[in-house]
Amino acid sequence: RGGGGGRRRPPPPARPRGAPHAALAATDGDWVTIVWDDPVNLMTYVTYVFRSYFGFDEAKAERLMMQVHTKGRAIVSAGGREQQELHVSAMHGYGLLATLERVE
Repeated sequence: RGGGGGRRRPPPPARPRGAPHAALAATDGDWVTIVWDDPVNLMTYVTYVFRSYFGFDEAKAERLMMQVHTKGRAIVSAGGREQQELHVSAMHGYGLLATLERVE
């Protein structure tokens, strides 16, 4: 994984009030937030984002980061569409690639 060098990021968005801390089961809603691997962000930074935004403990954040790194993607949240749209937008604010997907 490459550097990010001296690239400065804008301040990350605050986690919305009431945002779930560990909503990973697809049964929690009809939509999921997926974070995708990219060639820019360091693994430590992705772990930091998962911990600071979603409130995951270190082990869970690292497990999800490793899914992103090794499998190319990880589902980091599941629930209603509006909430997942907020999460996707927040991930973009942190500079991560993220998408919203409907669970069938």
